[in-house]
Amino acid sequence: MAECADSPDEPRRAAADLRADATDEQEPGRARCDEAIAWRNRFLMLFDRMPLAMALCRTDGEILLANPALGAEWGRPAGRLTGRNVLELFHPRASAQLERIAEALRVGRRSRYPLAVGWTSGGEDRHGELTVDPVSEGSHAVPALLVVLRSVDAAPREAGEQDGPLREDGEVGPVGRRVLALAAAGLTTAAIAKAMGLTVDGVNYHVTRLSRRWRTPNRTALVAKAYALGVLSPGAWPPAPGPADA
Repeated sequence: MAECADSPDEPRRAAADLRADATDEQEPGRARCDEAIAWRNRFLMLFDRMPLAMALCRTDGEILLANPALGAEWGRPAGRLTGRNVLELFHPRASAQLERIAEALRVGRRSRYPLAVGWTSGGEDRHGELTVDPVSEGSHAVPALLVVLRSVDAAPREAGEQDGPLREDGEVGPVGRRVLALAAAGLTTAAIAKAMGLTVDGVNYHVTRLSRRWRTPNRTALVAKAYALGVLSPGAWPPAPGPADA
């Protein structure tokens, strides 16, 4: 009896088996890629919601990514800070500190470095501290710099001077005054953000910072404190900022 010829479906089955094998080999790589994307999205969401002003920079200081809290410090959307150099925005008070950080990065150290800075925002001279933290995927990779702004509104101290009480004066920048006026008018956080061209997180940053500074427990008390300090004009409706030197 003659041998049966190969079925015409045999080549199709073989090709299908090869595609299935290739798909099985690709699955682990695809799963790792999906997981990496998910973690990246989680990081970006957390980065945007952090109340601390933060930026991710190149080693030369160019800002790659800024969060809304940093944008609020300058009264503009965070995206408009991308491409700026962080040292154009915040000026080191001691060049020796900056030189030590540059040398540490050059030799590959991965410590956290504080940098005392000053800057002017909304017509106010401000002082604080940048924490510079090199981050990278491996010990031999070129790091990025995670920069965190701390001690906002803290005046520079002389050697040996102790921390004083929180400031309760009426010195508030124009962005903060506008936020307070709109809050006094009863606008929601989202409505204030839309009116000022800020993000919701940016508005919350200003409200939280002033509440902590004036020790007020809620927004109603914050507005009352603003009137008591003359930050808001007592005879104006809709609510309006008071004199800038209040």
